[in-house]
Amino acid sequence: MAEILALVEARLRSALGEPDARADVTFLGTDRIEVLRFLDGDIVRYATLGMSGAPMADPTSPLADPVKGPRAELILSVRGGIADTDQVLRPLAVLAASPQVEGLIVAPGASLDLGEPLWTGAPFTSVLVAESGGLVEDLELDEPMDPVRFLPLLPMTHNEAAWKRVRGAQELQERWLTHGTDLRDPLRTSVPLD
Repeated sequence: MAEILALVEARLRSALGEPDARADVTFLGTDRIEVLRFLDGDIVRYATLGMSGAPMADPTSPLADPVKGPRAELILSVRGGIADTDQVLRPLAVLAASPQVEGLIVAPGASLDLGEPLWTGAPFTSVLVAESGGLVEDLELDEPMDPVRFLPLLPMTHNEAAWKRVRGAQELQERWLTHGTDLRDPLRTSVPLD
């Protein structure tokens, strides 16, 4: 696991630069999850490190495969200096620990809900998991291990999350695109959904 996480951190550094801060969180019965913060102009990126140490297992399977299965880390990008987004460190670690704690498989199109704001005053309590491969390329691992995917998280307002449950992730993303929604704005309001 340590070898995989070293490769993951190297991939994050090559794509995003040197982290300017890091924090770690450990939940009872789980491996440590770190959250690294990267500054890119006025954009702050938070990336998890630790989720990919073990493959995500199907919760209906009686035995978890210790080698094969999807692996991922999460990345959240927001505009800096507008809100105290550094409070997102613990919520991000909670989301990254969800495969170990709840047996979830985190994949593109999924919603992850915290039930509380991502940071104080945030209009978002959940995120949409987007496709990997854009900001940070997938990290291939030796066979038979699956590659590590770096999944962007797109914050959703309560109304957007409810709309996504009914209409699907694709339609919500199209709605954001149609309206020119700045998904990195930490104080943005809900996209029009009528």
